[in-house]
Amino acid sequence: MDEELYKASLEGNTNLLLTLVQQDRLILDRANSITSYLETPLHVAAMRGHKTFVTELLKIKPELTSELDWRQSSPLHLASLKGHAEIAKILAQKNPGMCLARDRDGRNPIHVAAVMGRIETLKELITAKPEAARAMVDGGDTVLHLCVKYSQLDALKLLMDTTDCRDLVNSKNRDGNTTLHLAVVEKQVEITEFLLSLDTIEVNATSSSGTTAMDILIKRKIDSRDIKMEEILKNAGALGTRPETIIDPPRLVDTQKNPYGAISEYPKNPILLSPKEFQKLIKKSDDWLDKKRSAMMVVATLIASMAFQVGINPPANVWENNTKTTTSARPGDVQYYLTKIYVYLKKYAPFYIVNTAGFIASLSIIFLLMSGLPLKNRVSMWALMVITWIAITAIAVTYTVSLILNTPDNKKSSIYSIIGITVFVWICLMALLVFGHTLRLLFKTVKMFVKVLRPIRKKPRRLVQPQV
Repeated sequence: MDEELYKASLEGNTNLLLTLVQQDRLILDRANSITSYLETPLHVAAMRGHKTFVTELLKIKPELTSELDWRQSSPLHLASLKGHAEIAKILAQKNPGMCLARDRDGRNPIHVAAVMGRIETLKELITAKPEAARAMVDGGDTVLHLCVKYSQLDALKLLMDTTDCRDLVNSKNRDGNTTLHLAVVEKQVEITEFLLSLDTIEVNATSSSGTTAMDILIKRKIDSRDIKMEEILKNAGALGTRPETIIDPPRLVDTQKNPYGAISEYPKNPILLSPKEFQKLIKKSDDWLDKKRSAMMVVATLIASMAFQVGINPPANVWENNTKTTTSARPGDVQYYLTKIYVYLKKYAPFYIVNTAGFIASLSIIFLLMSGLPLKNRVSMWALMVITWIAITAIAVTYTVSLILNTPDNKKSSIYSIIGITVFVWICLMALLVFGHTLRLLFKTVKMFVKVLRPIRKKPRRLVQPQV
């Protein structure tokens, strides 16, 4: 019998429902739940959107409107979740008090409809029980906070137009944030613009930590949405809370190519940064330099280890491979060994030269990094990068020479072609890097000279009083 009742609820089969009730008038009294989730027939029908079935079911047993499932959700919660506005209207009219019922997350049906953006359902619920819109969830969020968190601008506009929630726009949740704080945190540009258009909004309201909406914008990394957000907040008169340091940002010239263009005019409302926040910006630059130093130390140590190992273990044995020295000298003669040494030095001199160069370059990097010198500017890092290039290039040449020495004479023609292609690619890569860094250096030099030659204009200092 319960399976048949579940089938009727799932399909919205009103005839089957009436038949089952005629066969057993107590079937709805005994069937407190028809699923393992404690759902009643009204839960299933409301979730599936069977309006006629819900109407007939309420005629037989209207008490089902107050039944809750395993998530403490009523049938009205499920109708609001799915956006079945007509069913939500029927349930709310039958039992208006369920508009205030909370599920396991502390949300009533109006909260659920607002989060899901069910506008028509939200209208019916507000009409049935408007005071339910002022209820707060367990975390202290109002329905307006939920609209901002879940990017439901239409629901937010409806609530502001049809309810008395306009005073809730400045209310704070458990974290001390207003709706404007959340809109800036979530980078909701349109919602921020709408909130600032309200006459009841407090633009410079502070959170429990004393932070305004402008403070939140200043502290994070700026992107394209923040640029628009900054403009909106400035036009509304938003300010920071700590005016110890005033930094005038440059005028935006081309937001797509260069969002921080050349300084040509100063904005009316400066962004305020505290000394602590300014130190954080400096610390980010130091972190970048520390990461570069660590990477160079690892690379230099690896190159030094390879160069040392290859230096004490050359690619071929001097006394075994250099057999064709002279026809008259024999083993044991001084001339024999002198000739061996001469041939060895003649063949392996390039190998040891480049390998020693790489070894010395890598040791120089390690010595400079371990010396404790203040290598925290970009010029010093550029010099270390040049030494690193030398060490890497020396290792590459060492490998090439070793490859040639270990290749038999009858196979050297093929290995030469491969080495030629590799050397060409390597030269192109190095040339590209040198060209890029040279161009960058020239650009910075020209920019510096232009700044020096440009006449210095004194700007009047402007003081901004902090928002109390």
